[in-house]
Amino acid sequence: MAKINLLPWRAERRKQREREFGAIMGAALILGGLLVFAGVWYMNQRLEGQKSRNDLLGREIAALEIKIKEIEDLKEKRDKLLQRKEVIETLRASGSATVRMLDDLVRTIPDGVRLTNIKQNGETLILEGLAQSQARISSYMRNLETSRWLSKPDLQKSEASGPDKTARYKFSMMVTLRKSKEEIEAAEAAGSSLDTSGTTPPPAKGG
Repeated sequence: MAKINLLPWRAERRKQREREFGAIMGAALILGGLLVFAGVWYMNQRLEGQKSRNDLLGREIAALEIKIKEIEDLKEKRDKLLQRKEVIETLRASGSATVRMLDDLVRTIPDGVRLTNIKQNGETLILEGLAQSQARISSYMRNLETSRWLSKPDLQKSEASGPDKTARYKFSMMVTLRKSKEEIEAAEAAGSSLDTSGTTPPPAKGG
């Protein structure tokens, strides 16, 4: 006798498909979660690596800034030392020139003349003093002409208004300071270098 299946096969097939779909969806959700977790983990690793590199760069930059600050301090100290050296050299040169000038002033003053005031304006000295006579002033000017460090005496004023017979005449004269041989050679060298650099070569003649 033949058997007849009376179960609703369509409903059974639908349930099977639903089970299959649920299994697929579950697997997809699990796979999606794994992918999201892997992506988050990868990005976190990248961020940690970038943070480590940034920290390293920050430390290197800080070290470089310290070195730059040290270099700037050294440059500032060097500039100050150079300025002090220039000041010392200037004082030394002016000191030796002052000593030479005073020595010649003392050596060239004749009897019957005394100085009351000395002013310096660059390479020019303004001498003011008292003299017993005009002849004493003339003698003083001749002595200045033969001086090693003083030259070109120029009498500006001479008048009989002194306090007594031994200092009857008030006078004022200008004297030029002579330059040393080294100063003259340095000036000539500087001038020749300027002339050489400032000359324009003649235009070339065309053939």
